[in-house]
Amino acid sequence: MERTFVMVKPDGVQRGLIGEIIKRFEQKGLKIVGLKMLQITPELASKHYGEHQGKPFFEGLVKYITSSPVVAMVLEGKDCISLVRGMMGATDPKKAAPGTIREAFGIDIGRNVIHGSDSPESAAREISLFFNEEEICKYDLSLAAWIYE
Repeated sequence: MERTFVMVKPDGVQRGLIGEIIKRFEQKGLKIVGLKMLQITPELASKHYGEHQGKPFFEGLVKYITSSPVVAMVLEGKDCISLVRGMMGATDPKKAAPGTIREAFGIDIGRNVIHGSDSPESAAREISLFFNEEEICKYDLSLAAWIYE
């Protein structure tokens, strides 16, 4: 099974959307194998958004992501990276498909409530930034037979 990293961003936490977002992933049949709330430090934010260093919006991005707690999670499931990306919707909530998380809850591109890894490489890197191996639970989802052929 594939794993991905997902983060409920500060605006999602402040707006009380944590439960609703987690509920959507659970109802879809994805397994939560890691979950925690944390305050991101500027150092961790710089690592997480490293590919954006030097860009004009980088400092604002770090300031925003460190402004309030976030909820970080590791989800597991068949093709979960693309599944989660589809459930999140386009980065710009105004362009997100109806029924997606960003369409339902996002305000603008800078306040789109959620982050999700965009590739297996990004997922591995982001999971390792936010979780150590002892924080990832290994268990069988008893409903798996009802979710996957």
